[in-house]
Amino acid sequence: MIELDGVGFTRPDGPRVLQDLTLRVEAGEKLVLLGANGCGKSTLLKLLNGLLFPTSGRYLYRGDEVTKSRVRTPHWARRFRREMVLLFQYPEAMLFNPTVADEIGYGPRQLGLADSDQRVAAWASRLDLEPLLKKPPYALSGGEKQKVALAALLALDPQCLLLDEPMANLDPRSSGWLVDYLLETASTVIVSTHNLSMAAELGERCLVLDAQGTICFDGAVTQALEDMALLQRANLVHRHRHRHGPVTHSHPHSHDWE
Repeated sequence: MIELDGVGFTRPDGPRVLQDLTLRVEAGEKLVLLGANGCGKSTLLKLLNGLLFPTSGRYLYRGDEVTKSRVRTPHWARRFRREMVLLFQYPEAMLFNPTVADEIGYGPRQLGLADSDQRVAAWASRLDLEPLLKKPPYALSGGEKQKVALAALLALDPQCLLLDEPMANLDPRSSGWLVDYLLETASTVIVSTHNLSMAAELGERCLVLDAQGTICFDGAVTQALEDMALLQRANLVHRHRHRHGPVTHSHPHSHDWE
């Protein structure tokens, strides 16, 4: 489904964010993207979604190179936008309709899907959004906004879900529902997080990005989480001193900041 061949990305103002990314993602894979804040996780997801484009290397989706000109081709772009969706880390960036119902139904209506009202009702029910359907999105809590943005994407029946820190605003019940959904769905899932306690719940394969925006690990999530040297190199754990009675010692620790 996805192939990156030596992909790099440098911002117009100069900083290089990603470099020499080479990988393949098969349809239906569940991939966890790990890395410290600022390592390029969000940039990579935006690149996969066709919001940014490689400044070096090639990105292919189902064998087609994803370029500015191709994304502007109506027929191809229509299929790509329905199949490949991105949940932003901050849902406010995605919400602009007058009501929650309009927000969930926006994508299906834009694509001309005849059952848009049924899709709104179904996903509002699954995500416990029915009492909010007539409310404006700006009036919702952070967790409610996250669920509305998620419902708006799932209403499209996407083939690939790109999720940027999706648990950040969700309550425990909603987080549990999302984990179950992601493990059961036939869609390809690429989810970024720096929450190590959640990583093993979200998929079996793991990519770790280091501070230079390169892939320093591609393999099993369980193997990555057991490699303390790798996690220290990627700035996902830190070392500090602990006092146990009269004894003081230092060893690596992970803390989830979400």
